[in-house]
Amino acid sequence: MSGRVLPILSVLALSLLACRAPQLPTAAPPSATARATAAPTPTLTTTPWPTFSPSPTAAHSATPRPTPTASATSTPTSTATPDPYAGLTIADLTARSYGGGEVTVAQMMGVTAAYTRTLINFPSDGLTIYGFMNVPRGRGPFPVVIMLHGYIDPAAYSTLDYTTRYADALAEAGYLVLHPNLRGYPPSDSGPNRFRVGMAVDVLNLMAIVQQRGGQPGSLQQADRQAIGLWGHSMGGGITWRVLAVSQKVRAAVLYAAMNADERKNLEQMVIWRRERGGAGGGVQDLQTPDEDVRRLSPASHLELITAAISIHHSAADPTVPPEWSRDACLRLGEMGTTVECFTYPGLPHTFRGAGDRLFILRTIAFYDRYLKGGGRP
Repeated sequence: MSGRVLPILSVLALSLLACRAPQLPTAAPPSATARATAAPTPTLTTTPWPTFSPSPTAAHSATPRPTPTASATSTPTSTATPDPYAGLTIADLTARSYGGGEVTVAQMMGVTAAYTRTLINFPSDGLTIYGFMNVPRGRGPFPVVIMLHGYIDPAAYSTLDYTTRYADALAEAGYLVLHPNLRGYPPSDSGPNRFRVGMAVDVLNLMAIVQQRGGQPGSLQQADRQAIGLWGHSMGGGITWRVLAVSQKVRAAVLYAAMNADERKNLEQMVIWRRERGGAGGGVQDLQTPDEDVRRLSPASHLELITAAISIHHSAADPTVPPEWSRDACLRLGEMGTTVECFTYPGLPHTFRGAGDRLFILRTIAFYDRYLKGGGRP
């Protein structure tokens, strides 16, 4: 194991979390009252999970990124069975191409002293995906952060939702923020999304457009196409895991109360969430996916492909996504030599509030400053 290991905070067991009947990974927008009245202020002195700083000669940084083996394709015969997971595996996603088109500004949404916000859209595998973009005022190019929201009932979702405060904080700190409404979230189109792979494809297409169009005349002229980061909360964190396993173009990623990199654990947890909501336990069909196929689909089976620096944040009292998922990911990445920092926050909800939320934002900016603006390298 590389780096120094600090004491690990104990976290609440999943069995204790179940008594609160959590919803689907939801980060609902706070009400006006909630915004005006902060939750009880947690201590600003939080204890980190193990933080690893591999040496420049660690195997992770010295070894070229391995290429996953593409899904086996048998010689066509009259009895050949099509792969039911074709196009969904990490290998298939790595082998295909992305991008094309451009980010189009559809509407001006607002101007502040620090940044300009616009409604945008971009093409993704035949769909039109909407979202917003915050561009800092001043001279670029600016590092780019693609921000991915968590699960919200699409019928209740708004383009400027709970993640807006994080996007605004990053724009004020000098980052060009692209915040897509993931497919199925209006006004974005809906499309295939088994295992949330479609949402990851949308992100990979957006990243490719930034790489192709950044710095050129147009909406992305002030984007630094060489400095791309990801930020994902809850469901968005799960999508971030998949993108990190597929692309080495990401330099830094923040995982905030993220879903698991192991699709088996996600499927099992989704059944629990839906049953506790009084439903029939959706996800049962995918739960029958054979283990060998789950491994092909799961970022957890391909963590050695990740080249980005990673910052992990989770509340020890999270009633929605088990905090031990982040703890275990932190330990595993550290053992592999990945550049990773990990923090746990006491007593906060799934979507942070109050002083703990402000501390999380400060840590996020410091992390991106190190790996997107500064000379820090994973």
